[in-house]
This record gives sequence, C-alpha cells and structure tokens, in this order.
Amino acid sequence: MEITGHSVEKLQDTTGILLGDRYEFHLDIEVPEDDELYQEKGLYLRVIFAVTQNESHIAQYQFYEKGTNEYIDFALEEDEKEIISNYCKQHIG
Repeated sequence: MEITGHSVEKLQDTTGILLGDRYEFHLDIEVPEDDELYQEKGLYLRVIFAVTQNESHIAQYQFYEKGTNEYIDFALEEDEKEIISNYCKQHIG
C-alpha cells in the first residue's frame, strides 16, 4: 500500500464535547493488482485523526472506490495503521 496524495480538513466540534482536534483526511492509495484491496478505478482512505495534548490516533477510517465513492469493507493491519497514523501526524496543521 502506498499513499500517493491527500487532502485534509480540520473538523469543527460545534458541541464542545470532543477533547482536542479532529482532522478528516482523504488519502489516495495505490495497491498492486494482485492485492485483495485492489480496485480498477483506484481507491482512497477516509481517516478521522484525533489529536490531543497527550496523544494522536486514528479515530475512524473507511476505504472507498474512487469515482463511485462506494464503501469497501476492509480493515487495516496494525503495521498499516502505524504508517497511516505517522503520515497523518506529519501532515496536520
């Protein structure tokens, strides 16, 4: 899995319930054709990334097919979560 680009937006908590900040990332992802996650039209990963004074982490994520925005039910492995988390940390603010 390779991240080829992204967009990021800081989310506003109008309720004041959540601690810290939340960012919504759309990560463009490339995977080899022989990978079970491969989609002919391509795919992206939507990530909600939470940041507080003490920590940062992936709060939520979903895969989608590019073009159709169709949800793909697939889970990240722990090493992939770490890669995504580090990428998000580097690209906030």
